[in-house]
Parts: sequence; C-alpha cells; structure tokens
Amino acid sequence: MTSSVQAQKSGAGTAHPDHLGHVVFIAASAAMGGFLFGYDSSVINGAVEAIRDRYDIGSATLAQVIAVALIGCAIGAATAGRVADRIGRIRCMQIAAVLFTVSAVGSAVPFSLYDLAFWRIVGGIAIGMASVIGPAYIAEVAPPAYRGRLGSFQQAAIVIGIAVSQLVNWGILNAAGGDQRGELLGLEAWQLMLGVMVVPAVLYGLLSFAIPESPRYLISVGKHERARKILGEVEGRGVDLDARVTEIESAMHSEEKSRFKDLLGGSFFFKPIVWVGIGLSVFQQFVGINVAFYYSSTLWQSVGVDPTDSFLYSFTTSIINIVGTVIAMIFVDRIGRRPLAIIGSVGMVIGLALEAWAFSFDLVDGKLPATQGWVALVAAHVFVLFFALSWGVVVWVMLGEMFPNRIRAAALGVAAAAQWIANWAITASFPSLADWNLSVTYVIYTLFAALSIPFVLKFVKETKGKALEEMG
Repeated sequence: MTSSVQAQKSGAGTAHPDHLGHVVFIAASAAMGGFLFGYDSSVINGAVEAIRDRYDIGSATLAQVIAVALIGCAIGAATAGRVADRIGRIRCMQIAAVLFTVSAVGSAVPFSLYDLAFWRIVGGIAIGMASVIGPAYIAEVAPPAYRGRLGSFQQAAIVIGIAVSQLVNWGILNAAGGDQRGELLGLEAWQLMLGVMVVPAVLYGLLSFAIPESPRYLISVGKHERARKILGEVEGRGVDLDARVTEIESAMHSEEKSRFKDLLGGSFFFKPIVWVGIGLSVFQQFVGINVAFYYSSTLWQSVGVDPTDSFLYSFTTSIINIVGTVIAMIFVDRIGRRPLAIIGSVGMVIGLALEAWAFSFDLVDGKLPATQGWVALVAAHVFVLFFALSWGVVVWVMLGEMFPNRIRAAALGVAAAAQWIANWAITASFPSLADWNLSVTYVIYTLFAALSIPFVLKFVKETKGKALEEMG
C-alpha cells in the first residue's frame, strides 16, 4: 500500500487536532530555538565597531571574528540530525540550550579576541543544531493541514529574535550614552548586549521539558504506545491512530534511521532531492540577507548615518522582517511554497538593484547624496520585506517537509550545513568587498536573486497539503 493511500485511510491528510492551542504551544516552544538562532546571529551587529576598536583590528580580521560563528553553525547543523536520531529531538534541543547559555556567558566576559572567537563558535554550534531540529520537529508533530503555518513558526521566531536583539542593543546603547564601549553594570555596553542572551537560552531549556517527543522518533525506537498517544494529541482523536502508526512505520522503511550514505546516489554524489535542498539553502544566503542583520549598523555608518540612528534603522529593518514573515505565514498554505518563492525573488531583485544603484554614487561630506540615501534606505527595507515574505519562510518550511521520512534528518542536516557555509562565505567576504566596491557587491547579490527564479521553476516541487509520508 502506498503512503498516499495509507494517509487517506488513516485520515492524516484532513486531520484537525482536538486542541489546536496545545499544538501551537508545542510548535512555539520548539521554535524558541529559532528565536535564539535569530538573536545570537544578529546581536553581534551591535558589537561590531566596539570589537574593532577594543582589539584594534582591520576589516579582514573583524570579518573572521564575526563569521567564525558560522563554522560552528555548519558543525552543529551537520551533526544535529544524527544526534536527534540517536537520542531524540527533545534531548537535542536541551543540548543546544546548554550551548547557547554557555556561549552567552563566555561572549560577555572574553579574556581576548581568540577567547571571544571560541565562544562564538560554541554559540554557532547551538544555532546550527537549532536550525535543524526546530523545523524537523515541527514538521513531525504538525498535522498536514497546519504544517505550513506551524512550520513558519521557526522563521517567525528567528525574525522576532533578530528584532528583539536590535531593540535590546538600541536600548543598551542609549543607556550607555551612545557609546558601544560605555560602561554598564561593570561591563562595556557591547559585552552586555552579548550576555543578555542567557535569559532566552535558559527559557528554551525549560520549555523543552514541557513538550512531547516526536512520535516519529518514538516509533523508530519501538515506543508505539507513547507515539500513539502523542499522535492523538496533535492530530485529533478522529484519526485512525493504529493506521497512522503503520503508515509512519512503512514510510520509515522498517525503522531504518537516516544515515549519510542514504543521501548518496545519482550523477553528482548526492541524490537529486538533496541537491535541491542544498540549492534552496545556498540561494537563500547568496542574496546577501544576513549582511542586513550582521553589518547593517556598520553599513549605515559607512555612508554617513550617525551610530544611534544606524541602530534605529537596524531595528526598523527587523520590524519589516517580522511584517513580511507574518504575510508569509498567512499565505504559505494558501497559495503554496513555489509561488511565494518566485514573488519574493522578483521583489528582492528590485530592492537589491536599487541599493546597488544608490551605493554607486560618491559620498558628499561623508554621506550619500540625499536622494540616493533615501533610495538606499527604502530599497533595503523592500529587499528585507520580500525576502521575509518568501525565501525566509519557504526554505525552512520546505526543508522540513520535502525529504522522504527515511532520510529527512540527515538530508536536512546537510542542507542546513550548506546554508551555514554559504552564510559564512557572504559574512566573511562582505567587509572586504564593501571596502573594494559596495555597489558591485550589491550587483552580485542581485544576480543571485535573479538566478533563484529559474532554479525554483525548474527544480523545486510544490509540497503544499501533502502528508510527510507522501514525500519522496
């Protein structure tokens, strides 16, 4: 019997939980890892210039300190799938929470630049783990009819984490009199910015004890009764739970765990579906989105905006990011993943091209000409809006659902690792590229946004409304 026929027999495709609020709480708790992902990724924005000043380093060295966390992200993403398959999704979340907490404390009180870099790697490992386990777990517990919207919680949490980090940074900067190195509570302002993350990190760890293990993981380790109970909670009592367990078991190929070698095949090392996941991840980063969150304060200051206003613009960009994510959450299950991705790509091309045009003008008295300055500011917000309402959400939703059950965790780990490597390449190269030619740098990002359109049209299949057991 095929998975799609089994899904019809069990009623999974039209499942509605008896208590939707309970399922929302579960998804939101898991997405707390996404909040930390966004917070930890973006909080460094407020410390960039202070780190440069305190340790007296140039753009190239500074870029490596900022980007080194992304190497940790790739490690965490590549290993999270195996960890989650061996000890469970919840334990994986708890490990990430501990790493987030330790990283926050260490980053706040570094002894040296190398010490700071080490703690950023530790935090990066936690981010990488959260980037994998969040969407995978949510996809596994969400009923198909709600999976797109619940899967969007991961990206919603990421963008809220980004916005909160910018708001906290702005508040701390103002409390320190506009000086990133001003003293507060016995620390420099930038150190306090990095240390505040300990609060949501501890909350993430506590929430992980309040949500159930993934029923698919429980079935894989033979705990059928517990899995059946959780399926009843999240999919509703109207579903044939015995048929659901059988359906999941069948799709998992007799409890085989996902292994790296299962991803191999085809003409180019990996199976085609894995390459599609890698492609989605790489395009998501190569449009330069994280430049807006790692370097926006520095970017605006470089074209003549004063530090306090640059922090404010970083915060308004984060708010636009949230607005776009809400739009995506509304439409991802209505119009589908592919249409949203294409709409977003077109909008990003327009925004990035306008930024490239504005930055091509020479500075006058250390500032962009008024018209070009306003165009750059508006275009940056347009770019972030269209990214958020499309690729920001769609990629995480699709990576959580596009792979067959048997390889999902491992394939998602590879795709997420590729995303972090691409993120590192953009983050590490931006300061030097910007010093060379800021306008050409944005032309490069524009080209990648344009190339993402034929990629989606040719290689990406729609997954809206399908049960996970139908993938493959």
